[in-house]
Amino acid sequence: MPQQEHPHPFDHLLNQARQGDGEALGALYRQFLPGIFGYIAARMPERSLAEDLTSEVFLKMVEGIHKVRTNDEAGFAAWLLRIAQLTVAGYYRGREKQPLLVSLTPIRPTSEEDILATHYADDDPVHIAEIRDEWQSVVQAMNALTEEQRQVLVSRLLLGYDVATVARMLGKKENAVKALQFRALQSLQRLLHPTKPVKQKSRRARPISRRTSQKQER
Repeated sequence: MPQQEHPHPFDHLLNQARQGDGEALGALYRQFLPGIFGYIAARMPERSLAEDLTSEVFLKMVEGIHKVRTNDEAGFAAWLLRIAQLTVAGYYRGREKQPLLVSLTPIRPTSEEDILATHYADDDPVHIAEIRDEWQSVVQAMNALTEEQRQVLVSRLLLGYDVATVARMLGKKENAVKALQFRALQSLQRLLHPTKPVKQKSRRARPISRRTSQKQER
């Protein structure tokens, strides 16, 4: 008898989740939570809003996962990022306002508590003010990027996918993904660390020595 082929681990996880398996759904939630939260936080004026919309995205994931046709991890990630994109757009459409410049939280969480924590351990007002300034700076930089550049950074840096996987997610060639990432990082570097123009030192007139002045008098 031919040996039965075992499905790919992600295929198996996705199939279990389609059947409503709680452990499989929880595994998908933990795997994609950092990237989805990071993507939404980059477009929200407040962290609490980002948390609410992130929960909404995963609720939509649970409700619609049986409709997902792909069995590929890259395809599923693209589907989930699309839900996040539409959720953010729907939030601003419903309130008839444009996204404020907010930042991508510079964290790499390992648990739900790390991601959904809303209070700083350090209550020093000076420290909090500094954090807010840094948050606003990163926000402005992230919102200066194109939508594709943001998706590439989230997929590469937060979700940890390689270039080939991101290319399949976005339906682009690998060289195009590399170019998007390069331009995005260059833009962030330029916006977050602008180079200060070098001031040219003005040349001062050298004082005339006595010997020189005596020669001029003669």
